[in-house]
Amino acid sequence: MDAVPNSGTPISANLLGEPAGEPGVVPGRVSELPPAVARQEDEAGFFPKWHEWWRDGKQLGAYLLDSEVHTFAFSVAANAIISFVPFVVLLYSLARSVFHSTWTSPKAAPTGLIKVINQMVVYFIPSTATREWLTWNLFWPSGHGVEAISIILILVACTGIFLPLEVAFNKALGVTRSRNYLYNQSIALGLAALMAVLGLASILLNEAIQAGLTILFFQHTRNFAYEGISYVFLAATTGVAVMIFFFFIYWLLPNRKIPWRPVMRTAVVTGVIWMVARVIFAAVLPHINLEIYGPFFVSVGLIFWAYISGLILFAGARFSVARIGESDQKA
Repeated sequence: MDAVPNSGTPISANLLGEPAGEPGVVPGRVSELPPAVARQEDEAGFFPKWHEWWRDGKQLGAYLLDSEVHTFAFSVAANAIISFVPFVVLLYSLARSVFHSTWTSPKAAPTGLIKVINQMVVYFIPSTATREWLTWNLFWPSGHGVEAISIILILVACTGIFLPLEVAFNKALGVTRSRNYLYNQSIALGLAALMAVLGLASILLNEAIQAGLTILFFQHTRNFAYEGISYVFLAATTGVAVMIFFFFIYWLLPNRKIPWRPVMRTAVVTGVIWMVARVIFAAVLPHINLEIYGPFFVSVGLIFWAYISGLILFAGARFSVARIGESDQKA
């Protein structure tokens, strides 16, 4: 067969990745290309870009259908609920004791940081009944020493969150050796501290923004414009905090050195998907009759949302692995 002019490479080699004249080669049978050759031909422009996304989408779908992933997601969901509730209690306690914010009754308007914490709880929990129950009942927890108990529960539960994530990430990256127990604990404690710092920083920033908006609106804060602008800033700052947290989860948990650039892109994409999923879940949840669980419907709603968030987190991890593989090939 004639060669392509000015190339010196046979046409059949360009299309099939095999030498010209090799027995058994049928021109045009591109579906049997090896994956590496197909990727090279795709980059050369022979196949449309959507082919790569279609391939990655199928792999991601198969990954999310794995029963092990759902087991890990349920484990993350349970521990997320165990850690989130004491985390909110701790924030309320700091707002009362350190920043001297007040809230006298469910019908009264909270002041200072408590107002922002309420908004954060409303944002993270897409259920009207759930958010009303949490904001007031967690504001006045019963018993003494709730701060110390909250810190202990956060540290214990965060270990239960990050351990299955690390196992899943190592398996996806082909890492056969896990860290020792003490090293795992130190990583988990560091991520738990980062979560607390990001949450507090987001609350303080939103409190400062709302104070500035209050001055800008001449103390007239009970209107659609003020509430809309406040919500936009809350969603933006919370979204950035979630993306930063996702980045450190994807970057630190695997037991191998990985490049930060593909991890950053994955964290941004996963954070956006999480925020969109929150809006969809908030719209769908009122149509789900969770009242069949009686007084436990609040916990069930929280677990459902934490489970969906866990699946999104694992999907982002699988996407990150694909991007890391491409970076390794280019390197």
